[in-house]
Amino acid sequence: MFSPLVAAFRTPDLRKKILFVVGIIVLYRLGATIPSPGVDYKAVHACIDEVSHGSSADIYSLISMFSGGALLQLSVFAIGIMPYITASIIVQLLTVVIPRFEQLRKEGQSGQAKMTQYTRYLTVALALLQSTGIVALADRGQLLQDCSQADQILNDQSIFGLAIIVLVMTAGACVVMWFGELITERGIGNGMSLLIFAGIAARIPSEGKMILDTRGGLVFGLVCVAALVIVAGVVFIEQGQRRIPVQYAKRMVGRKMYGGSSTYLPLKVNQAGVIPVIFASSLLYLPQLILQLTQNSQGEQSTWQRYISQYLTDPSSWVYILVYFLMIIFFTYFYVAVTFNPEERADDMKKYGGFIPGIRPGSPTADYLGYVLSRITLPGSIYLGIIAVLPNLFLEIGNSGGAQNLPFGGTAVLIMVGVGLDTMKQVNSQLMQRKYEGFLK
Repeated sequence: MFSPLVAAFRTPDLRKKILFVVGIIVLYRLGATIPSPGVDYKAVHACIDEVSHGSSADIYSLISMFSGGALLQLSVFAIGIMPYITASIIVQLLTVVIPRFEQLRKEGQSGQAKMTQYTRYLTVALALLQSTGIVALADRGQLLQDCSQADQILNDQSIFGLAIIVLVMTAGACVVMWFGELITERGIGNGMSLLIFAGIAARIPSEGKMILDTRGGLVFGLVCVAALVIVAGVVFIEQGQRRIPVQYAKRMVGRKMYGGSSTYLPLKVNQAGVIPVIFASSLLYLPQLILQLTQNSQGEQSTWQRYISQYLTDPSSWVYILVYFLMIIFFTYFYVAVTFNPEERADDMKKYGGFIPGIRPGSPTADYLGYVLSRITLPGSIYLGIIAVLPNLFLEIGNSGGAQNLPFGGTAVLIMVGVGLDTMKQVNSQLMQRKYEGFLK
């Protein structure tokens, strides 16, 4: 496992890329600890310590996880990479709805550059919207409600002071987006994924220490063993794929003969990645947000508010777990249907003289691909749902302030394992390009 990394460090250009990635990650983590102007750093940390076992921060746990805990600290990089992720997903989904986006996607590199530009504009707008909402909640003392010093987080509560904090957070999100693009262009791996990986990994020591202090060494050891089992299972499923054989017929182009080769079309069991979990998590935070905004100052709740508080905001509730699980299955099928087009793949194969043995080119090939994809998407969606609800099932063991905050569960382990596997594959491919000797030495 570590031999590719050792070989990469022995290669000068790969060593420069790896050190460049490490330097960017260090800057990213440094910015995540620097407080925004006008924020009382001591009051923020006192509130975080006070509500660490509460539930008031559950609604922000997804964004806080992606930012490595910088959100609740109101740091310069408090918003983190979440606006860019949301913008990328929205633009990708709009390619199915807007014909202009579909045309740009088919134009190749120039069209992709235009789509990236649209994604950047949408990222700035979403970052401005999110930072405004978070600063407004902090100004009202609703960001960390269980804290006695919640109304003392901001030193300057004037319009100008709040606007400065919003602009700093928005600029920080833009800088994080730039960091991710720099890693993708000049480093190894996907920049945005590596920044998310760094944010999640930064929280593991503190979460592990919290479990050790509150639950004891035995529970901590059991959690570590369970984490190893979960990681091994995720690696096994993430590597699983259905390889559909594809045969290319021979054809003459000028005086040269092309084709006549055999290959395969890999369809992953987890074709959708972690996107369905993010969609389901985001939608399940809406009931808690509605409950927080509609609750009166006396804390009295109506019938529907009590129902939401009992079933849809409690991560250990069986209704919450069931709804979460079913939403993940739905969004898995939805996202796979949006991102993978069997008709387009069948047309591409037909254009270049490819066919699946025993299947006619064209429409029969598209029907066959759709059938196989639907069959492997079911176990993939169930796998995603099980991994995502594991923190909810064992919430009392972790007891760390939210289902998504457990160090080895749900979205965190899916992202960390997926990013780690993808980065190692890219390191291996880079090594093969430089070490490949071919038939002649």
